[in-house]
Amino acid sequence: MDNSAPLKIQRDPLASLMGDAASMQSFQEFYASTNDLMSCYRCAIMEIETKFRVLDERFSLVHDRNPIDNIQSRLKKPQSIYEKLMRKQLPITIKSVENNLFDVAGVRVVCSFVDDIYMLADCLLQQDDITLIKRKDYIQNPKENGYRSLHLIVEVPIFLQNEKKLMKVEVQLRTIAMEFWANLEHQLRYKKELSPQIIAQTSERLQECARLSSVLDSQMQDIKDMIENA
Repeated sequence: MDNSAPLKIQRDPLASLMGDAASMQSFQEFYASTNDLMSCYRCAIMEIETKFRVLDERFSLVHDRNPIDNIQSRLKKPQSIYEKLMRKQLPITIKSVENNLFDVAGVRVVCSFVDDIYMLADCLLQQDDITLIKRKDYIQNPKENGYRSLHLIVEVPIFLQNEKKLMKVEVQLRTIAMEFWANLEHQLRYKKELSPQIIAQTSERLQECARLSSVLDSQMQDIKDMIENA
């Protein structure tokens, strides 16, 4: 789900499969086997979304405002999953996906203020059915290109007809300003064959825009705190 990755020019790993009957058959078999797994990931996304919607509803009762501006989700396509397994030289199996790829299911929570990000993250992680697998704080430690967000890899149970299954979901929490910057940066640079000179020039200006968005977040947080403490 991460739209912050630095610009890379990559060849489609599946392109080479067109002339390789055995490899194409392998992909087709993998694709056919993903229906159940994709359904499980969709269920996990619904579980996480519901938890955040409940937190948003309960918070609004006490504080008369909603900490969440919007919630987005995405599920990687089987072709993208297959390509990632190939790039990482991992087994092309369903079990390999579950054990090695933690960003197949993604939920993005866009918050009003920076404090809301950490409050919601803490509330989610305190729930006894949520297990934290990995945490990366790109707010306190922004990426080199200026990207800011809090990333959590969590494990959540889903309850199926005859079993309970643990699924991993990538959760991103960011402010409206962080979301604005990340979306525009993604649109401007993703999969574009830019010259090194243009990359250098735009990188510097995008970093400055990221700095300004951080200043905006800080000032809006200060204004909110001032009003609430008045």
